[in-house]
Amino acid sequence: MKPLMTTTRRKTLKVIGASLGALSLRGFEVLAAAKAHFTHGIASGDPLADRVILWTRVIPGEGSPSNLEGRWEVSEDLRFTRVVSAGPWRTGPERDYTVKVDATGLRPGRHYWYRFVVDGITSPVGRTKTLPVGSVQSFRLGVCSCSNFPQGYFNVYRDMAVSDLDVVMHLGDYIYEYEQGRYANAYAVEALGRGVVPEHEILALEDYRQRYGLYRTDPDLQAAHAAHPWICIWDDHELANNTWRTGAENHNEGEGDFATRIAVARKVYHEWMPIRTPAQTDQGPIYRAFQVGDLADLIMLDTRLQGRDQQLDYRRDLMQARRSPGDFKTHVLGNPARSLLGEEQLGWLANQLAAGRDRGSIWQLLGQQVLMGKLNIPKVSQEQLASIELPEFSRDYIQGMVELGAYDLPMNLDAWDGYPASRERVYQLLLELARNPVVVAGDTHNGWAFNLGNAAGTAVGVEVGCPGVSSPGLESYFPLPPKQMSQLLRASSPELVDLDTYRRGWSKLTLTPEAATNCWRFVNTVLEREFEVYESPAQICRAGARKFA
Repeated sequence: MKPLMTTTRRKTLKVIGASLGALSLRGFEVLAAAKAHFTHGIASGDPLADRVILWTRVIPGEGSPSNLEGRWEVSEDLRFTRVVSAGPWRTGPERDYTVKVDATGLRPGRHYWYRFVVDGITSPVGRTKTLPVGSVQSFRLGVCSCSNFPQGYFNVYRDMAVSDLDVVMHLGDYIYEYEQGRYANAYAVEALGRGVVPEHEILALEDYRQRYGLYRTDPDLQAAHAAHPWICIWDDHELANNTWRTGAENHNEGEGDFATRIAVARKVYHEWMPIRTPAQTDQGPIYRAFQVGDLADLIMLDTRLQGRDQQLDYRRDLMQARRSPGDFKTHVLGNPARSLLGEEQLGWLANQLAAGRDRGSIWQLLGQQVLMGKLNIPKVSQEQLASIELPEFSRDYIQGMVELGAYDLPMNLDAWDGYPASRERVYQLLLELARNPVVVAGDTHNGWAFNLGNAAGTAVGVEVGCPGVSSPGLESYFPLPPKQMSQLLRASSPELVDLDTYRRGWSKLTLTPEAATNCWRFVNTVLEREFEVYESPAQICRAGARKFA
């Protein structure tokens, strides 16, 4: 049972609600009167060898919509007796009271503790780590994506928080933009209290800020941020579902100007995420790179917004256009002008790969949003289809996909499969400039492992797709038994090495000079606080092999 609200707390809430506006609390409950309130924990991100981004959010305790100033500190010990870097910070309503500083003067490959202080009030304490230099024998990444608040608890984040990692790599869909009840688990919303605010689809500045604020009240998400530095990239739901350069599937008539909405979404992303914002602006390209000594280059790509042409759609571009599947595959899907990265980003990628080759980097890790491996529609007989109890919302979709399965067409046109010519250009760069490419992807909510090959069948590298934190996967709309689903997908997709289509989790990816090793860690539930964790058998790519053994 919740304790009764004290008179002091009532007055504090009333004052803050009348002046700052209750929305500024962003889901945080004021527990007592104070000079300031740290409302959403702390975070660190974008580590380099000598610096790291530190983040928090703090609001004035007296409720006036004024600026705040304080001090940040980085220490070699938890008691902060050996502070090695410190400085001032300032925030206010123009940036939603978020604080983000670039803490410099650190040493490579070291753990540090950090905190924020204002008027004698201290934030929670976080732990971070800088990137190493020189010879590196091991580097551990936790890779995750697709954390949907109204689908259940973030047990995956809790498991990541207590795991031994050098960095968390979040590949997007950190929030979802949908209105209350859409793409939500009714039990999670009604019984677990995982409803969203605002209740409508987020469109405006205040909407996006409220939604991030809701997510960042989650204790498991806060724990994962406090335990490790993060390297993040957005996908579509931080913006709007199935975004491309100039539009989105979920930006419709009556929802205002698309460019304005995206500018707002990008602004709030940079306010709330521990990302190094380029040139003091929130509207610059988000792709960037990190060096892990001589072991690896971590190259973060924007396959969602920067250079993406509009997605193809089977209903619109094949059926309504009255094309044959063969003609669609050759002349529409195979159009060489269609791009996923854009020329500017593709040139940047080439430069990063060349620089890594010149300095002797062993692994080239491409962190990006959508699957690069070829995943074809499974060939399901009408007899098999009749035996499946399909959800009503997916029946017509599944029926249409099954009919297309005979033509070796891709399952997901929003992924690299919808941009095969653009993929071939990236593969050419990887063959020319990369020693050991490893692609990591989110988006699908399922676990995937691919041996990537170009159109000529030459081995290019490997790919790991990470399961979702809480968003449901393939089992939610194509509910075949997992073993049967695996057999069908492997039969239709020769590049597919391993998969999991029904569990939530994350990827534990370990790089050494000898091998890249991936294990999926699955939680058995997202609808209960108590959970168990299962680790998959490892997928191993030896240096020089360009494929999983």
